[in-house]
Amino acid sequence: MENNHTPPTTNGITTNGTFAAISEQNFSLRALVTTKEAGVIIGKAGKNVNELRDQTGVKAGVSKVVQGINDRVLTLSGTLSGIARAFGIIAQNLLENPTTTPPSTPILPRTNLATTSAIRLLISHNLMGSIIGRQGAKIKRIQETTEVRMIASKDMLPQSTERVVEVQGHPDAIRRAIEEIGLSLIEDWERGAGTVLYNPARAGAAMYTDRRVLPIQRTGNGSDFNLRPRREETNQNATVSDDPKIQTQNISIPADMVGCIIGRGGSKISEIRNISGSRISIAKVPHDETGERMFTIQGTKEANEKALYLLYGQLEAEKERRLGDQEE
Repeated sequence: MENNHTPPTTNGITTNGTFAAISEQNFSLRALVTTKEAGVIIGKAGKNVNELRDQTGVKAGVSKVVQGINDRVLTLSGTLSGIARAFGIIAQNLLENPTTTPPSTPILPRTNLATTSAIRLLISHNLMGSIIGRQGAKIKRIQETTEVRMIASKDMLPQSTERVVEVQGHPDAIRRAIEEIGLSLIEDWERGAGTVLYNPARAGAAMYTDRRVLPIQRTGNGSDFNLRPRREETNQNATVSDDPKIQTQNISIPADMVGCIIGRGGSKISEIRNISGSRISIAKVPHDETGERMFTIQGTKEANEKALYLLYGQLEAEKERRLGDQEE
């Protein structure tokens, strides 16, 4: 996505004229939906999603069903105004065709549950600051001006650097909020470069891998992914696997980017391990036809979040360096 505009603001609020210009730029916005919600969005024989495309001009797609995983990813591509309107229509459809039991109390004070819906946006970890703002000023403003409630998850989704921002409220309020969120994302889109997108299929594969391999302590060697570890590896990991605070997360990294993360003589990956406190191992060979390599991160929730942040930052720095070399 290209963004050659630097929107003027007044007290942090983008002017209407600027919104009109930016809202016609093409970009994509993703959301997390359940399998049942995906059925409502698509409709019988694709009726609902076809009508959505006709009404808003956006391209809409939903990821395939993954066995054992209830998550699916909805992707809308088009202009910001079209995407916001599409999410408003989707919120209305979900409201009229509920797939879960509504909460017993309103999510917002003085809110009628019968008119309240929710959209769970997928946002790059590095773009969260663009939405939240300094000391939460921007997210507070969006909530107050559009009358929605926004809840940002603290954790990144498995095998990704994306987090969920749930937008709750009346469908039209959700539309207005997504317009504001989209503006922030477009203005700072460069920060999202190198985002590892959440993929339910990979998450499902990681869960399968975790069940079979996690009792093994990772060393970073290809032999880590053998199903018969050396005895000392199993014994050393016994204490770790018994600790409920220890979590494991797998992410896939493009093969051509692995070297920049490892660094000369392993200096970079050692630094990330030391700063974060997480154990990080790297598969010696690609795990599928994409050529990507699996990184396994093991530690406390806080340590793993720090490791993912540092890994992501290293990827972003390398991409910026490569872009600079191309410009020269």
